[in-house]
Formats: sequence, C-alpha cells, structure tokens
Amino acid sequence: MIDRVDMYNDESRRLQDRFDTRRLADRIDERLVRDFLDADDRAFVEGCDMFFLATADTEGRPQCSYKGGEPGFVRVLDEGTIAFPLYDGNGMYLSAGNALVNPHVGLLFIDFERRRRMRLNGVASVDDADPLLREYLEAQLIVRVRATQVFPNCPRYIHEYRLVERSRFVPKAACATPVPAWKRREWARDALPADDRAQDPDAEVV
Repeated sequence: MIDRVDMYNDESRRLQDRFDTRRLADRIDERLVRDFLDADDRAFVEGCDMFFLATADTEGRPQCSYKGGEPGFVRVLDEGTIAFPLYDGNGMYLSAGNALVNPHVGLLFIDFERRRRMRLNGVASVDDADPLLREYLEAQLIVRVRATQVFPNCPRYIHEYRLVERSRFVPKAACATPVPAWKRREWARDALPADDRAQDPDAEVV
C-alpha cells in the first residue's frame, strides 16, 4: 500500500495564498484527487494513443517524453495500476533510466479532439522480463505505475486538433516496422546496435 502523497509543497501554498486560491486548491484535493482509476478513467486511458511522461533523476533533474501507440497500448491492470511498453527509441533510455533510480513519475493524458486531459502520478517499476512483454510486439521494456494521485485537469487551454494518421513506426503484426531515416545517416549508422534493423539493407526506410 502506497501512503497518500501530499499534493502541495510550501511554495505551492505561498502562491495559493498570494492569489487567494487555497480554498479552491483544497477543494480540488478533497473532491477530485484519488489514488485509483474508476471505470471512466479506465476508458479514457485505454482509449488514448499518446501521453507525456515526466521523470527525474536522483538529483531531481527532469526529463519529459512523449509516448505513442495504438489505442489500448496503455493498460489499466487494476484500479491502482497501469502498464505500458517502451519501444525502440534513440537508445538514450532517459525515462527508463530515471525511473530505475527515482521511481516517482507523472503522466499526462490528453485527448486533443475531445479536449480532455487527466494527470496520473505514481511509483514506477521497469522490467525487461515482465510477462506483458510478449503481448506487445517489439517492446523492449514494460513500465508499471502504481497510482498515488489521479485527477482531471482543466481543459480550457487545450487546442482542438484532429488525428490525420498514426505513426507508421508503431509495431504491427501485419507489416514490418520501417527504419527511421536518421539511423542511416553517417553520424549514427556506425554506432547502432549490431542487431538493429537499420543494418538490414533491405529494410524500408522512412
């Protein structure tokens, strides 16, 4: 069981007092912030095809990354736990490395078409032997996050966008995943892993 996390630090409180929002902040914390996902949250999360992931290292230095996939690539395993895959990226492993040394993470889910967003903060684990790996084609790692704070976020500043096309690089069983063009560039190609698909001269490059 994860203890309830305090929502506000001293500087948050100072700003709330300056702008007279302490009452509102407390009301949001009391009424809207939970440590579990309800049925509506599950439907929203599992319907998303992207989210933003915030992590920090042991010194508190942050990283923020975009994670994308087909709808359903983030799974709600139970009311307090979600899981998602990490696919081949640029080889830096900044988010995964941070989560391994500092498991406190923040996720922001946004639906730009319906202009809705939700925050989920929690404690992450990263595993290269998670049983979910076999259910995600080409996934390298599985991240599970135990929720400590789940709450809706005001949507008023979300710009409305329409989906044109999902990334061709999301792994699919029906076709081979193309190689990103940057992996064939001179500065990168001799530093790639030996088993990278970019080493295959017949691989499609996009």
